[in-house]
Amino acid sequence: MSNVVRIVSPVDGSVFAERPVATPEAVSAALAAARAAQSAWRRVPLAERAKVLAAAVEAMLAMRDEIVPELAWQMGRPIRYGAGELRGFEERARYMISIAEDALALIDPGPKEGFKRWISREPLGIVFVVAPWNYPFLTAVNSVVPALMAGNAVILKHAAQTLLVGERFQMALDRAGLPKGLFTNLVLSHDQTAEIMKKRLVDQVNFTGSVAGGQAMEAAASGTFMGLGLELGGKDPAYVRADVDIAHAVENLVDGAFFNSGQSCCGIERIYVHEDVYKPFVEGFVALTGQYVLGSPLEEATTLGPMVKASAADFVRGQINEALRAGATAHLDPRAFARDAAGSPYMAPQVLTGVNHQMSVMREESFGPVVGIMKVKDDAEAITLMNDSPYGLTASIWTADENAAASIGAEVETGTVFMNRCDYLDPALAWTGVKETGRGATLSKVGYETLTRPKSHHFRLMK
Repeated sequence: MSNVVRIVSPVDGSVFAERPVATPEAVSAALAAARAAQSAWRRVPLAERAKVLAAAVEAMLAMRDEIVPELAWQMGRPIRYGAGELRGFEERARYMISIAEDALALIDPGPKEGFKRWISREPLGIVFVVAPWNYPFLTAVNSVVPALMAGNAVILKHAAQTLLVGERFQMALDRAGLPKGLFTNLVLSHDQTAEIMKKRLVDQVNFTGSVAGGQAMEAAASGTFMGLGLELGGKDPAYVRADVDIAHAVENLVDGAFFNSGQSCCGIERIYVHEDVYKPFVEGFVALTGQYVLGSPLEEATTLGPMVKASAADFVRGQINEALRAGATAHLDPRAFARDAAGSPYMAPQVLTGVNHQMSVMREESFGPVVGIMKVKDDAEAITLMNDSPYGLTASIWTADENAAASIGAEVETGTVFMNRCDYLDPALAWTGVKETGRGATLSKVGYETLTRPKSHHFRLMK
């Protein structure tokens, strides 16, 4: 096993950065320091914790000009969108800081004569955050900031593809004056990650990644009784009703399907359109998709960068070719997009019709710039198809009828249901999934519940 982790940039295939894997001694020292620091941090008043973490947000934002191109080199997102990730980071961090006092407040069950009773929210200890590469600041902040606000220590293991993001978190928190040892970014192998869990050296693990990765995390945590939050794969659907504002739906669903080259857990991967508006919707969708500019993420004109790896792009190409052999129709010619080529991470967007649920592209997570569109006759058929999936992160309904959206949403098996928007996290709402998409929740007041444990206080008053 190599003791060095390398970032191979999708921009040009070069090694952008490399870091040594933490030694066993460094891992042990980090965990011991986290335990020691957390025992003191849990007693620090919330207002003081908030002050430090707010300063960390400012420190991170001050690094914007370095972070944006660095992010493009690491995972291929065009520089024109890089600042958006930091805006989302800021929104989520500031919101979770702002609600901490309310979320962590004592729970009063009401009066009982002769007794005083309450429930407190106690920190868990050490929270181990295992973050992915596709939205590297956003996914990490979902757990890092509220975990620290709740009085925990944090160990962060970032994805190999975005190692430098973990370092940015370390810099920001150090510059903000967070007590030494309370947060540590570690470069770890899969074996080291599993060992930390198997030995129960931490108290909660928050993992974002693939279903296979989630299964590996569950296996490592088996029998330890530690908390485990999993945000895994998705195959998020959209349903376009007959009463839709077509222009609005097209604009937002194209963005929801192809932003970040489709590499989003909550990106739109399948669309069901009422037969009455199917033709104009598909025409508008294809026309707008055709306007993407595929190219180097370092160029301001680029709106669609490379996928993270050539193998990931070839997987999506394989799904498309399988669908075409089974009778699907491709609406875009890859040759119209510069740099698209088999074996390359640069991949043109694709829109498929004539698809069905026997095809992988409509059943299995693509995580790339392709979307299948199916015609449906009514709400009931759309609901059946949306639920015909092993995943359930988000689903969106495009309609002018709020009551219809609520009725349909109640029947869809998903963690979040949207009306007339998609591919967005509101930090005031719980981020969660069902079925193979995972378990647990981050963000909102609910997110604080998974980062603390309840402690009941039952006092008999002696007179």
